[in-house]
Amino acid sequence: MKTLEALNQEIIACQRCPRLVSYCAQVAQTKRAAYAGQEYWGRPVPGWGDPSAWLWIIGLAPGAHGANRTGRMFTGDRSGDFLYAALHRAGLASQPTSTTRQDGLTLKGVYISAAGRCAPPDNKPTPEELKNCRPYLEEELKLLKNTRVLLALGKIAFDAGLSVLAGQGIAIPRPRPVFAHGAVYPLGSYTLAASYHVSQQNTFTGRLTPAMLDKILFSVSDGEANP
Repeated sequence: MKTLEALNQEIIACQRCPRLVSYCAQVAQTKRAAYAGQEYWGRPVPGWGDPSAWLWIIGLAPGAHGANRTGRMFTGDRSGDFLYAALHRAGLASQPTSTTRQDGLTLKGVYISAAGRCAPPDNKPTPEELKNCRPYLEEELKLLKNTRVLLALGKIAFDAGLSVLAGQGIAIPRPRPVFAHGAVYPLGSYTLAASYHVSQQNTFTGRLTPAMLDKILFSVSDGEANP
């Protein structure tokens, strides 16, 4: 079986979705004015974190000027600021900020991925593009042997999590689990939890507050985060 590092190299080199490959490269070339002097990653972004993670967080896709710039999930934008601050409060991250791949941040008990590995135009990957990325999630779950909890940030990530578990032979009940913030579903030997996405659209409007995300992390930790 391949290693996480080998899988991540496959993800970085992926060319399955021409529209996304072109868009990521275009953004990396034109850049945002605030980052004009920086070199953008401009490629698919691999998962990262603790290989022994009990908690696997799945997001939507890299931000055009966040992870697509820095090369690390939820790094370099406001979504990452919100997420890593919560993980730090829960004892799962060594620091509350994530600015670059070289910032010294480490995760304990957590691995972070996304339903899509390339930044999509308007933050909207197509169903076909998400389908192209699903095998990477399936491989990750096989390699994350200690993972027991999947936390999906948003409905697209939730649906991806369900599909990956079904692909592992986990029976998905009927009626099918429905995305709702705070929902928790026991599925075989796993638990699938749902949260609103940590996007500015949700965090700036108060739809998702720090307390709301803290509550979910506490509810799924089962004593893991703060022994």
